[in-house]
Amino acid sequence: MDFIPAKESPFFITLFRYYTRFLFKRRFSRVWLKQGYSPGRRSKAIYYLNHHSWWDGLIPFLLNEYRFHQQARALMEDKQMRAYRFFQKIGAFSINRADRRSAIRSLRYAVASFERPRASLFIYPEGTITPAGSALEFEGGLAWLSQQLPQVDVVPIGIYMHTIRRDKPELHLQVGSPVEPPPTLSTQERTHRFEQELETIIADLRQHAGFNDSIYERFL
Repeated sequence: MDFIPAKESPFFITLFRYYTRFLFKRRFSRVWLKQGYSPGRRSKAIYYLNHHSWWDGLIPFLLNEYRFHQQARALMEDKQMRAYRFFQKIGAFSINRADRRSAIRSLRYAVASFERPRASLFIYPEGTITPAGSALEFEGGLAWLSQQLPQVDVVPIGIYMHTIRRDKPELHLQVGSPVEPPPTLSTQERTHRFEQELETIIADLRQHAGFNDSIYERFL
């Protein structure tokens, strides 16, 4: 399958910003945020997230438009890109994980995207939607990108949905601090370090989300 590049449309992004906010307010009773990282004026960042639902595809856009304000792009499975072509207009580009050569092309495109000022990238390193509660098993793309872009912040973001208090679900998001693995680590070791950092955040979400509102702020 052919590679699908990002083709951002400022006009579409403006309209879609308000539509996305409306969707989340309608779908969730509350959206909460614990933010341990805010990009500086010249910061560039790779944000990596756990992937358990369809809504995960819109969370990066929501966070970037209302908090991070960077030139954001996102890696997205090629099958999903073809099913939801509008993602191309908000900065998504495709990756075919079944074809090594194609996957490498997508990762190189991601690296080239960081030539833009205040660039960022959102990535789901598990590569596909996984059952909530399962152990994280990342593919090697995130570690490879971090090696190619040593000056870029690598930031974990945990996503957790629950119906502890209401029949309508609540969404909790937790943005961690940048992960800085030693440069001597192998790709496998770096991958494991990134997994551990996100697993710690998810464990924190499971312990506190729905029980202690004081450590979160109301996002939506």
